[in-house]
Amino acid sequence: MAIIETEDLTRTFDTRQAVQNLTMHVEKGEVLGFLGPNGAGKTTTVRMLSGIISPTAGHATVAGFDVSENVDELHEHIGLLTETPGFYERLSAWENLLYFGRFYAIDAESQAAIYLKRFGLWERRNDKVGTFSKGMSQRLALARALLHEPDILFLDEPTAGLDPKSAREVRDLIMDLKKMGRTVFLCTHNLEEAELLCDRIAVFQTRLIAMDTPENLRSSLFRREVVVELESLDDAILTTVQNLDFVETVKRDKTSLILELQDFDRNRPALVRAIVEKNGNITSVFEKKHTLEDVYLTLTREEEEL
Repeated sequence: MAIIETEDLTRTFDTRQAVQNLTMHVEKGEVLGFLGPNGAGKTTTVRMLSGIISPTAGHATVAGFDVSENVDELHEHIGLLTETPGFYERLSAWENLLYFGRFYAIDAESQAAIYLKRFGLWERRNDKVGTFSKGMSQRLALARALLHEPDILFLDEPTAGLDPKSAREVRDLIMDLKKMGRTVFLCTHNLEEAELLCDRIAVFQTRLIAMDTPENLRSSLFRREVVVELESLDDAILTTVQNLDFVETVKRDKTSLILELQDFDRNRPALVRAIVEKNGNITSVFEKKHTLEDVYLTLTREEEEL
């Protein structure tokens, strides 16, 4: 069941089109990674989906509410973390959370205590937010986003500025939210984080370039390659491998061979036999894994070349 749906969602600023004809859906309980370079329109998209700004054209529904017409109802079901949290710096962390908690039908004191403790801020609850480090402010912003237990979280770089321990806690929290059936719309530049957390990835650069699971994106862009590492690699072995009729491409990297085969699973044993028969001393054979970074860079490079 889709909890976020957009159709031809567009936003123009003067003559600049920040978001162009975005059509997509996000399933309930899904963690979606929304990836793109700076200035690609990711933040503008989040601002439209959270009802902060209206689209120039097209439409979107979030949790069943039209983002242009049902903004008050929408805000009861979403939590939002932006790059600039916008706290009242002369107020304490506790006072800030109680202030923002007034906008929801919740026990603000109880909820504030839960999340201040969860993010390691309880002992600093009475300190003014203006004295907080960036990492502390980020954790407080996450506490505010979760205060009313929303169905959907829009997170813009949630681990930016956090120390490794705090970043790990945030990632664990996102996984916990997924297990609880919450939906997370995650904007991040951390591709390792995206691969770890996200069910699907959307690559975006003003328009939607591609959207699928990380594995399906890899399969659509790259052929499977086998890597054969040897103690030494001489020309006789290289020539033998190049002449095998099922070998389509061969790349040499010092004492390793990187190959594309006609049938990866069926041809691999024959490849190993051919090398061993030429007295090749194989140390390892494995499938080359393309990272999400490989996928992202390939897709954005192709987009720039259009």
